[in-house]
Amino acid sequence: MQQVGAKSFANAQPVDPRHFPVPLPRPSRRALVKASHVWVLHKQVILRSFGAILALLLAFGVYEARDAIGAAGLTAYRFVQGEFAQAGFGIDAIEISGQTLTADKDIITLLTVGTGNSTLTFDAQKAQARLEWLRAVKSATVRKVYPNKVIVSIVEKVPVVRWRVGDTTWLIDEAGKKIGTDISSYTDLPLVIGEGAADDAVPMVRILSRHATLQNQLAALSRIGDRRWDLIYRNGLRVQLPENGVAQALDQLDMYQADYALLDRDVTLIDLRVQGIVTLKPGEIAAEQIAAAKGKKPAKKPASPPASSTASAPAAAGAAAVVAPVVPVTRTQ
Repeated sequence: MQQVGAKSFANAQPVDPRHFPVPLPRPSRRALVKASHVWVLHKQVILRSFGAILALLLAFGVYEARDAIGAAGLTAYRFVQGEFAQAGFGIDAIEISGQTLTADKDIITLLTVGTGNSTLTFDAQKAQARLEWLRAVKSATVRKVYPNKVIVSIVEKVPVVRWRVGDTTWLIDEAGKKIGTDISSYTDLPLVIGEGAADDAVPMVRILSRHATLQNQLAALSRIGDRRWDLIYRNGLRVQLPENGVAQALDQLDMYQADYALLDRDVTLIDLRVQGIVTLKPGEIAAEQIAAAKGKKPAKKPASPPASSTASAPAAAGAAAVVAPVVPVTRTQ
């Protein structure tokens, strides 16, 4: 041992040992390796977890401040709209064309154009999509014309028939859908009445369009029991059509009209419901003539009418007459 001289203690000072630092042991290499392995193996999980927590906190903050954010956004939007409008881009002219069945007010409402709106922020595509919701609109085109105009072009569906329901008359398109109420411009379209008439009106109107003679003085087509049709004429005549074979029945009626002017005779009912047979119900004057002619006849009737008298047989028939294909007019009791 080396002796320390007295001089070495001459400069010594008292020291509190608690003031000396305590050295920390260095982590072992094994611990460092484990930590690095955790990061490498689970980096994606750690990042995703951190991101999820951050997104949750952000969403919670947005939810809590939703009213303030919405108010700020609306204020900014209105400010921008007003600024654009004051700069000369405010919408102050709307041109609409092509509408007949569609009311202007309905179009304006769906455009959602108000005071202070500008062409720079107006969404023409969304407005166009809204216009095509209207029942009478087939397609619509909305264009912005800078600085201050919106042009709307409407293509409407084409009505093909009118359908009367109660006190309202609807216009029906080729799909059988209601597209608007009747207006004076469409009084020349065929009129159908009865429950379910709109669903089957278009095929019936197309068949009837082949017979121009039968459409003369036609007042309406009446749907009976949602199964068949009656033709109603302005003079009160009703033609009963069959449930099936409508085209053949109309061909037959057209032939009798050409040969005998059957629709112009004093008859109130023509029944075509039985294939190959036409049953007539005479009017008041014809019934009186039939009764008078019947009273003058001998008690015994001939077995069959002469072939030459077939065309005038309805005048000599009873309350009803049946027209068959071979013998155009024969009498029934």
